[in-house]
Amino acid sequence: MNTSETELALAAAGGDAEAFALLLERSYDRLFGLCFRLMGSQFEAEDLCQDICAALPAKLARFEGGAAFSTWLYRVAVNAAHDRRRRAATRAKAASGWGDWEMNRTEVNKEQAEALDWLMQAIGGLPDDLRDTIALVMDDLNHREVGEVLGISEGTVSWRMSEVKKHLKAIKESEQ
Repeated sequence: MNTSETELALAAAGGDAEAFALLLERSYDRLFGLCFRLMGSQFEAEDLCQDICAALPAKLARFEGGAAFSTWLYRVAVNAAHDRRRRAATRAKAASGWGDWEMNRTEVNKEQAEALDWLMQAIGGLPDDLRDTIALVMDDLNHREVGEVLGISEGTVSWRMSEVKKHLKAIKESEQ
């Protein structure tokens, strides 16, 4: 078939699937080559070329035949590459700082986990009455509620918490 690309493009714009297939067959390698040069990597070129081919049926509706089809297709490819690069730059800008944020968050979580491990080990070495008291306080009960659970006065709970703090401080100082 010696039909020109412009004639094929106009026929494809009118819904001729055979003309569209032949048009892609004739122009795909040139389109891919341009996409490769525009994007600089095979992976990006393949993606861009696939996006252009998928959008081509809708875009052909605006092809009027005033310019050569290859010129028109190259303009479509250049515009698509610009759009892709612009979106990539926007994503990169939006993502910048997230790596630092994640590293800081991970470091804070690690420090908190280490502090909690230290506290749990230190609490394990306390006398039973102090360990019971601190365990209930850590479970968000107030001193009155802890006193009710343990059958002691609120004042005794406060005294025990003071003793817990003294023991923990002594353990911390002995480790330094």
